[in-house]
Amino acid sequence: MPFEKIPGTDVDYGLMSFDAAGRERTDDPAGLMSRRLIEKTADEPITDVFFFNHGWHGDITAAQDQYDRWIGAFITQGADLERARAIFPMFQPLLVGLHWPSEPWGDEDIPSGNAFGVSADTNPSSLLNGFATRLGDTPEIRRCLETILDEARGGAAAKQLSTSARNAYLDLNGILGIGSAGVGAAPDADRDSFDPDEIVKSGTSGPTNFGAFGFGGILAPLRVLSYWTMKKRARTIGEGGMHIFLKKLMTATVGRKTRIHLMGHSFGTIVVSGMLGGPNSDGTLPRPVESLVLVQGAVSLWSYCQDIPFPAAGGGYFKRLLTDRKVSGPIVTTKSEYDHAVGILYPLASKVRGAPDFVAGLPKFGGIGTFGIQGLKNAAEDSAMLTADRPYNFKGGKVYNLDGSQFISKMEGLSGAHNDIAGPEVAHSIWESAFATR
Repeated sequence: MPFEKIPGTDVDYGLMSFDAAGRERTDDPAGLMSRRLIEKTADEPITDVFFFNHGWHGDITAAQDQYDRWIGAFITQGADLERARAIFPMFQPLLVGLHWPSEPWGDEDIPSGNAFGVSADTNPSSLLNGFATRLGDTPEIRRCLETILDEARGGAAAKQLSTSARNAYLDLNGILGIGSAGVGAAPDADRDSFDPDEIVKSGTSGPTNFGAFGFGGILAPLRVLSYWTMKKRARTIGEGGMHIFLKKLMTATVGRKTRIHLMGHSFGTIVVSGMLGGPNSDGTLPRPVESLVLVQGAVSLWSYCQDIPFPAAGGGYFKRLLTDRKVSGPIVTTKSEYDHAVGILYPLASKVRGAPDFVAGLPKFGGIGTFGIQGLKNAAEDSAMLTADRPYNFKGGKVYNLDGSQFISKMEGLSGAHNDIAGPEVAHSIWESAFATR
């Protein structure tokens, strides 16, 4: 992928792209972006590397638009930029946008003027190739999809599955390798058991606005499986190619004190946590990164704690990020009462049967974009997000949950304010996280 220019500025950022298996894309004529970024960091006096990572509903075109806005808001934050130059001697940042194929109906070609996409109309026959491509185009997956879509032709809005459609869904769930291991499991398995009948009966719309399509009835479980497949992909890519790249970058800058800062949004919080955690959250890094900001995270509020307060739950999947001190500076989360994607739709995607379970007023299944990181022995500090001219005085080694409801509030469809993160206040919190590492 190329270096991209922020519109209206002379600032550029590296756009680094990975495929669905977590391998870096190799189709850029200029060569691997990872190699170019490492060479740039080694050859130039780079003091700080800032990584930005999008969530679901991000093809290459959408990722470019998001990074233009997010990185643009960040790097044009004049007072923060001046403070960085005062705090960090010879401050010279390198900005990187990390892309992973997370758009159910997206354009994954490098833009060349001939963009393509799969139509998301409600005619089941037109969806087979699209779903097969996104879920994994194997004969077994196609067989399941054909059975489901053939039945949908006869009544997609029906409230009851036939035996053949039910079995096709259960087979597809197994083929995709999506677990149901409870609240302490990996992000793609922290759910109750998969029950396609219950999903059809309830008509749950849990995953709708993490993706881009709104099928109900018989096709509702297919939408749910697409949602969980994207969560699995986020973890696979973070723990795979992005973790490897992070280790290489750290090795290449050993002795230079180059600071590394990570930001993730939505499912991108799974990706950046996987970058730090490595395979099965059990990997190691040459050294900690300096700061981590999880913006409207679509990952469990219990993922980072050592002992989840539900029976036999164990520890959170990403607990070693804290116990192994993989972040030397602050870990900052944002939450908003207006983020309906995380506040309403996320828990529905995890549990569709029965009433929600709570401990001390906190749910068994909920996202940090609503509740922040919870369950820590040394409790996280909860506070309001500040205006862009006020200091936070973050401390290294601490977790901060910022309530951004005042600023993350612009409603957009069923997802609410989930994507309203390009304001100066969010950008300021990322800068302040970096300042705490001086």
